[in-house]
Amino acid sequence: GVLGSGDFARSLAVRLVCSGFRVVVGSRNPKRKASLFPAAAEVTFQAEAVKKADVIFVAIFREHYSTLCDLADVLVGKILVDVSNNTEVNHHKESNAEYLASLFPACTVVKGFNVISAWTLQSGARDGNKQVLICSNNQEAKRTVAEIAQVMGFTPVDMGCMSSACEIENIPLRLLPAWKIPIFLALGLFLCFFTYNLIRQVIHPYIREQKNKLYKIPIEVVNTTLPCVSYVMLSLVYLPGVLAACSQLYYGTKYRRFPDWLDQWLQHRKQIGLLSFFCAALHAVYSLCLPMRRSHRYLLIETAVKQAVEKKMTIWVEEEVWRMEIYISVGIIALGLLSLLAITSLPSIANSLNWREFSFIQ
Repeated sequence: GVLGSGDFARSLAVRLVCSGFRVVVGSRNPKRKASLFPAAAEVTFQAEAVKKADVIFVAIFREHYSTLCDLADVLVGKILVDVSNNTEVNHHKESNAEYLASLFPACTVVKGFNVISAWTLQSGARDGNKQVLICSNNQEAKRTVAEIAQVMGFTPVDMGCMSSACEIENIPLRLLPAWKIPIFLALGLFLCFFTYNLIRQVIHPYIREQKNKLYKIPIEVVNTTLPCVSYVMLSLVYLPGVLAACSQLYYGTKYRRFPDWLDQWLQHRKQIGLLSFFCAALHAVYSLCLPMRRSHRYLLIETAVKQAVEKKMTIWVEEEVWRMEIYISVGIIALGLLSLLAITSLPSIANSLNWREFSFIQ
């Protein structure tokens, strides 16, 4: 059974029907909403839908839970699956699932399917997150909902008792929580190096020689900054491992807990490494664009004019040519190796490698 007629309820009904379940949808306006659901799903009034189903997905907002109190008698003994989310983290003192359980003590409430989007339900488990986080105080009810999730093509994950519902409801509201510290670290490093390069390449020549080089800021200064950030971030990937090894050698054991700052640092290494690769890739693109700048063309013409005036046949400098050729070649190889590290850091690739293969690449 599905109570509700919103986007998620419709997508849920479609996925359940496609998975072979007999679905009955409860709505306050069944005649108006029937056309929105698949033909195989029965759309009727909420009281009728509750009577015909043993497992009921409650796909309505928390503020509307109280409207179901009139159905308390027919809901006795049913399994209620709460799929709701909040609009902000820890919006209420108790989770939506716990609130629903307090309204219907004669029912068994299971929290689940809230981390799955309506789009994922419609397109199936092949396009999106396959994990369905489930929690409840009743093991049999959790097993029933887990079996439904498996038949639908998803992977149920048991998160324990109902006290975990609050954490599960907060998950869809968090935006890249593991990336916050690495991103701020990268931005801080970029700001420091950018300021240094700005002073060195733009401000200092202007003060000393009255040369206006503001045109260097968008491309040249940024391009000088990116590799600095990249190699510092890359060093920060491997430094905590060295510090952890030194700590274990100092204390003579590998079972002593690391300090919190080192533990957090170790957990963020993958994100720091991927940001290092991102900066290196941007540096490569910026470097390719250097000859395309209008300022570069003007300087090239200016050099050619000076050469003609001074009647120089060639300005070829063998040492500078070889230095640049080797520099670019080594840079390409370095970017290729960094790309290999970045690709093997992705979960889908890392999971396909055994421990020996991953260590060899590192």
